[in-house]
Amino acid sequence: MTMTLSTIRRVAIASCGALGLAATAQPAQAQNVPVALLDSVPIGDTGTCEAQIRPPQSGDGLFDRRYVVICRDAAAPVGTLAVLRNTDANQLLADARSNGATCTRRDNVAAPQGLADAATYSCTAPDDGLQTEVIVGSNGGNTYLASGVAAYTDALRLGLASLATDRLVPGDVSIPLTQASDARAFARSQAEAISADAALTEAYRRSNAGAYAEAAEFFTAAAEQLNGAAALEARLNAGLQQSNLGNYLEAAQVFGAAREQIGDHPILTRLARNFEALDALNRDAPAEAIQTLDTQLPGNAGNLDALRALEVSDPLSTRLIAEQENAISGATGQLTLLERTTLLDAQGWQIRATALRELGRTDEARATLLAAQDDLLEVRDGRIVSILWLRSQVLGELAELDELDGDLAGAEALHRQAVSLLEDYYPGSPALVSARAQMAAFLARSGRNDEALALYGLLVEDADSKPSATLRRLLSPYFALLAERSDEADTAERMFAASQLLLRPGLAQTQAVLARELSGGSDESAQLFRRSLNIGRAIEQMRGEIAQRELTGNVEEPDAAAELANMRSQLAALQTQQLELQQALAQYPRYRAVTDDQMGLAELQQVLAPGEAYYKLVMLEEDAYAIYVESGMARGFRVEAGTAEIDMMVDALRDSIAVELGGQTITYPFEIGLARQLYIALFGPVDGQLRQTSHLVFEPDGALLRLPANLLVMDDDSVTRYDARVAADEDAAFDYRGTQWLGRSMQISTAVSPTGFRDVRRARASDATSEYLGLGQNLPLGDGGFPSGTRAASGGMSDRCYWEPSVWNNPIAATELRTADRIVTAEGGQAAVLTDAAFTDTALLGMDQLDEYRILHFATHGLVTAPARDCPPRPALLTSFGDSDSDGLLSFAEIFDLQIDADLVILSACNTASAGGLVASREAGISGTGDFALDGLVRAFVGAGGRTIVASHWPVPDDFDATGRLISGFFEAEAGESTTEALRQAQLGLMEDEDTSHPFYWSAFAVVGDGAIPVRR
Repeated sequence: MTMTLSTIRRVAIASCGALGLAATAQPAQAQNVPVALLDSVPIGDTGTCEAQIRPPQSGDGLFDRRYVVICRDAAAPVGTLAVLRNTDANQLLADARSNGATCTRRDNVAAPQGLADAATYSCTAPDDGLQTEVIVGSNGGNTYLASGVAAYTDALRLGLASLATDRLVPGDVSIPLTQASDARAFARSQAEAISADAALTEAYRRSNAGAYAEAAEFFTAAAEQLNGAAALEARLNAGLQQSNLGNYLEAAQVFGAAREQIGDHPILTRLARNFEALDALNRDAPAEAIQTLDTQLPGNAGNLDALRALEVSDPLSTRLIAEQENAISGATGQLTLLERTTLLDAQGWQIRATALRELGRTDEARATLLAAQDDLLEVRDGRIVSILWLRSQVLGELAELDELDGDLAGAEALHRQAVSLLEDYYPGSPALVSARAQMAAFLARSGRNDEALALYGLLVEDADSKPSATLRRLLSPYFALLAERSDEADTAERMFAASQLLLRPGLAQTQAVLARELSGGSDESAQLFRRSLNIGRAIEQMRGEIAQRELTGNVEEPDAAAELANMRSQLAALQTQQLELQQALAQYPRYRAVTDDQMGLAELQQVLAPGEAYYKLVMLEEDAYAIYVESGMARGFRVEAGTAEIDMMVDALRDSIAVELGGQTITYPFEIGLARQLYIALFGPVDGQLRQTSHLVFEPDGALLRLPANLLVMDDDSVTRYDARVAADEDAAFDYRGTQWLGRSMQISTAVSPTGFRDVRRARASDATSEYLGLGQNLPLGDGGFPSGTRAASGGMSDRCYWEPSVWNNPIAATELRTADRIVTAEGGQAAVLTDAAFTDTALLGMDQLDEYRILHFATHGLVTAPARDCPPRPALLTSFGDSDSDGLLSFAEIFDLQIDADLVILSACNTASAGGLVASREAGISGTGDFALDGLVRAFVGAGGRTIVASHWPVPDDFDATGRLISGFFEAEAGESTTEALRQAQLGLMEDEDTSHPFYWSAFAVVGDGAIPVRR
């Protein structure tokens, strides 16, 4: 591929963030900044804990400082730090004992750096026995205090050392971790622990650095605590972060609600205008962005003459005075209202220029960018640190215009200036990654490939193993350069490293958490870990309920206020329980280690057994790439079909398998020729190696997440024979016997990430003593509607976003369950089947024996789409109705609550390999948007304790007893035979039967996880 400017044209749009004009923040990871000037203090090198500054207490002096310590996987602060003048250390220790705690001094404990005389005390609370640690020391007229949960001692000591030495002290922080939460959840905990003003400051810092998901949490927390214009400003910013993350519906809702309250406020009107225009750019609608910017501001907001002499009275604006000591390099004084509007108007010019360039109007774009640059430099000579990212953005776009005009020297100079601005103030930030990526792409287009590769390598290294959605755009030219050198030794390794920075499904994280739980090595530790996970999810669920109540309820009414206070009390109790569990988990060293989310190519090769291959597909904006790995070789290459072409092929193949029309499933002749073309595109460069493989671990991406790889065709002869057969007899259009399917030749597992595959493979096997539990065949409701006395009948399902009673009237027969039960028991295994009245949601949630079965098999309808337009999908399995708490559904969140210990979960239902959705993820109290295929029911069962899941890509047919034959063949596997081989052998029988040779009958199931797990031990 010849790289052109269009290959990075969208980078500028993707990196547009909130303009930090109303609140200034410290530069990300500012170098050589005294800790005393930081509001957010990183603790140690692992990124697991931070100290956030708190407002002063009554009686504190001018130079006193207090902090809360926040750590990952802990929803509440785990401790406090303080720097106090004129305070006696003994008095601080007495304060620690004031609640009746018993404190004992620990001898032979090394003092934190900078506090040679520090004393350490272990304290035990009288009520709950929670172990805390208190460290007190003095230096330079200050008394330093650290107090917190003993399990977080490393964080307390390193944090105190940083305060005492006034610099960031490096070191490892060993704390109990489930690693179930992500950076977004960590940010939410931080935001809730600090003041509204501090949260807003931190929100702008992270937004300006390009950390949109984290910034959204800080803006949201600030908006919940602030009032008036300040709250509106925070909400507008939170809306923009959602747009930057691709959550456009949520962004539109926020903007719409805020627009009704803004009036003619000169700052808020400009923020709303700019942010809605940015949202349009994010949605690839440049013309709409220009239209938004052309809309006249309401009232007197656009009259600059009326603003000329006014000062900003809003306390939020005062933050522009101090970034570190001063927001304006070498200048002092509060910005006038006119200066703020000038800066916002400059941002508007920059947004307009981006839209004009998208529309090909480059001359207008250049003039507009120069106007933006002039406005930015006009305010305090451009020395406002918090808008340096915007200046860098303008420089980058001017560079691209210079390049289009053939001025390569000028373009390079502007790119380097853009990078330099961010290197000084936002090192390691996504904004700097974006600027470097644009520079590297320019070098590649200029033919300076070695320089470009070196800069891309630095970019990947500085990304610090943090996946990001925007990196798909930024890394496209890098993959193109590497593909041109596919024969070089390090190409596969470099491509593999870069590929792991791309955003992955939430299932991969859930697999890692399960592997971590199972690594403890004892029932007691695993139970503690599981309880900690459940408490964490309960906290997130309660937070969501409180936020929803505050948003929709009248909290001023006494009853509503009392209910809200009760919910907050429950949240506080859950947070305390979590800290107690974390303290217990700290006894197990395995749970104190941080597991790297990334792995090297060599490690993957060590995980693979002889005869196995791992194929990782990477779908970027226009092109697709693959990394093929065996234990002794690896190759990275460009796929011989673009992303759009692959999308069309997958859609056509899916439509030739099964289409839902009028409530019926219609099957058409399969596009066998297209299946051959897709095989050549994906596997052609490694066809020879693949044919020597017995087990393929396939990691799909993009559209391939919706299609099982087993139905791809490996040779031309299969297509030729089929075409000849149909030409001779048109009734043979559904006869695919003899086709060399990929699934005929080898076993196939589906993986979602290399680390996820590794984690599942290394996880210990189930300890269950019984072999099999089958569940399905719900009781139909008939014409009577929902059963009286149940949650559904009492109005819980009256909303249009819930399913109609008729959905329960077509249960899947339990034939396949009884077939499996008969086979297992005939060979001496312990098995059971629950159907009809025994198969209810409330009964399953109340079962404490589910973890006694190593195979769980559900044969019931999976509800994976939304019941009505504009409703969010909430994946669930259909069950019979039970007691008063029943709604006849085993929901995504409820599946997470199941206590299972299964090597294998079989989901024989409709499209159980589908996505989950944002709403379902939030209701379950888990991280991620759930937008990827496999993030739905598959992820839920992994979260409940299932190692490997057999899921379906479309409704599994009953015709010709296809499902029954698959299941019986599957369970007739010899002892020790792998799951993938058992499934392949069962599929072979259907492939060679004319009635069931169409992929619709045999191809639906995918083994997600490690297919080497045996069906029968």
